[in-house]
Amino acid sequence: MNFSPKEILDFVTENDVKFIRLTFCDMQGNLKNIAIMPGELPRAFSHGILLDAAGFSDCYQDLLLVPDISTLSVLPWRPKSGRVVRFFCSIKNLDGSYYAGELRHTLQEYIQKLYMKGYSCEFGTKSEFYLFDCDEEGKPTKIPHDHAGYLDVAPLDKCENARREICLSLEEMGLNPQRSCHKYGPGQNEIDFKCSEPVTAADNMVHYKTVVKTIAAQNGLYASFMPKPLSGTYGSALTVVISIKNNGRNIFEYKHNQLSEDGSAFIAGILERMPEMTVFLNPIVNSYTRLRHSGAPNHINWSMENRLPMIRIHDNDGEPARIEIRSTDCCCNPYLSFRLLLAAGMDGIRRHLTLSDDLCVTAQEKQFRTLPGTLRTAYELSRQSTFIRENLPEEILRNFWQNTEKQLALYEAAEDKALFEEQQYFLSE
Repeated sequence: MNFSPKEILDFVTENDVKFIRLTFCDMQGNLKNIAIMPGELPRAFSHGILLDAAGFSDCYQDLLLVPDISTLSVLPWRPKSGRVVRFFCSIKNLDGSYYAGELRHTLQEYIQKLYMKGYSCEFGTKSEFYLFDCDEEGKPTKIPHDHAGYLDVAPLDKCENARREICLSLEEMGLNPQRSCHKYGPGQNEIDFKCSEPVTAADNMVHYKTVVKTIAAQNGLYASFMPKPLSGTYGSALTVVISIKNNGRNIFEYKHNQLSEDGSAFIAGILERMPEMTVFLNPIVNSYTRLRHSGAPNHINWSMENRLPMIRIHDNDGEPARIEIRSTDCCCNPYLSFRLLLAAGMDGIRRHLTLSDDLCVTAQEKQFRTLPGTLRTAYELSRQSTFIRENLPEEILRNFWQNTEKQLALYEAAEDKALFEEQQYFLSE
């Protein structure tokens, strides 16, 4: 939505808005916010609101939160009297320049560079999560809300009402949900989003998790985006959908039994760089518990038809041709993940990489590779990668790697690894 500051201020007055949440994303992909009163909004627009960065990074300095006016959204679950709205914010230094660790700006800047070269892109997400019952004290349990299976309906699907409320709330906020269903696991659900420009898609993904958890709590449930919350059943994935055009032509269109040169090179670039990027797409220990499960993509491969490979090309359902990345999970930071996926694909185009046969990697190496098997391996591969250093600012890398090192130290020191995963990722979400 394109508004002027004056229009926003008029909207706040006319709609009895009493709280404005200035939101941003930390390095781990978690939504953070400062709530201000309406009287502070003019200053937020003109100068920004002071932020102590020490709480979310190793940056011990004052920064500014500056609202992005186009991201205004009313929180529908809050009372209509004394409404609450939210903005996504840019993080800036006191002199008005962008903070070096600013995630949204890093992605925005890269998208602009691609646009100048004739490329436009859209991202969508298909996000899975579990709904669990809470005990009498309202604390989360590991008891799934139902025992339904794939695409089941009520009464087997007891998650139906909560899923409906989530989708309606998302739609009211302008987050563009497209479809929803019950997935394979007991209490497991999926909500898909329409494709939109990358920064908007990342904003939607970050806020979506908060909406799901809020609506679940209002229904006496606990929503978990943990990649593998239950042993012996399916994990939860984040499928990332990518659509790319070059001067208006969709590079993933499959014509005359052939993918375009750009489309082939883009996919090959992602396949080649996937081991180096995996720590960003699958950033916690529990991510690798999921990836070891038989239902998750483990091989670095692609396909036109088969649903199991890591990358799947879609060009047969009446929608624009696109690709799906199936290895990612919801614990990732979408700004970093989208940035790296685009950079890897464009690097493939620059180097004129080619794909070999269906389900293979690249014509240059005709053997299957697997994703890193542990967070430690993925982390070490990223630290050795020139590609990663060339595509993310040092401030972001330093913060991300430090957080990963802390996580690994705690995990490797834990006597009960399974208990560590539950306490660290399930109970602290």
